[in-house]
Amino acid sequence: MELVLIGGVSGSGKSVALAALEDAGYDTIGNLPVALVVPTVDHLAHASEESRVAIALDAKGEPGLPGIGATIDELKARGWNVRFVFLDTKVETLVKRFSETRRRHPFSSDERTLIEAIDHERGQLAEARLLGTVLDTSELPAAALRNWVKDFVSVDPSKLTLLFESFGFKHGVPLDADLVFDVRCLANPHYEPRLAPQTGKDADVVAFLETQPEVERMYGDIYHFVASWLPDYARDNRNYLTVAIGCTGGRHRSVYLVERLARAFAPRYQVLRRHRELG
Repeated sequence: MELVLIGGVSGSGKSVALAALEDAGYDTIGNLPVALVVPTVDHLAHASEESRVAIALDAKGEPGLPGIGATIDELKARGWNVRFVFLDTKVETLVKRFSETRRRHPFSSDERTLIEAIDHERGQLAEARLLGTVLDTSELPAAALRNWVKDFVSVDPSKLTLLFESFGFKHGVPLDADLVFDVRCLANPHYEPRLAPQTGKDADVVAFLETQPEVERMYGDIYHFVASWLPDYARDNRNYLTVAIGCTGGRHRSVYLVERLARAFAPRYQVLRRHRELG
């Protein structure tokens, strides 16, 4: 019996994530208060024999998702495999989304500006955020978010999942990163006219980077750091570890290293890969 709970700040894409899970065969419910999660799941399990359920949590009526930790523990005790994904988004992206859609933020008022409302909600959700697997949806197209959510539910939640993510520093560091490595010091294929339109997945870019001794040294350092610390993260009862690797634009060096590291760790761990700027 699988249950996915979706929380996060307003405007972060919870409805898109819920739709992706519906497409994946989950019975979905939107905007449910935390207090109603257990009775609702009980009803679905007994009345309709549903075994795959996804619920987007409502943080408007109950700011901060009170009791979410106890609710997750209770559901696990009843035999459900529970995963809680928390969608987070940068302030500037949220401001842009609310401005473009002309939607009113649920915590805005005559005395509180949009940015103040966003900061207020984020503060209310700070404790709940620590209990979930954080997914940064800043500047993320809806199609990419749907794919990321489907990847999230495709892995075994009882085992540690190692996620390698490439990104460009000029677009900011991912909010969901646990470890961040800066590879901007490496030779940049972007300055080679033939390679600039390609990515770190393409054979010509790979060949260029593999001629650089510094690239090999950087790869070895990141590999050994992650490999040596992974057992400690696993003992800390983590089920997700996100390793973010950034270059300037997030299209060449970081993509190459993510692909290579993912291949190296895949035989021993559950591995996912993301390329934020290729979304």
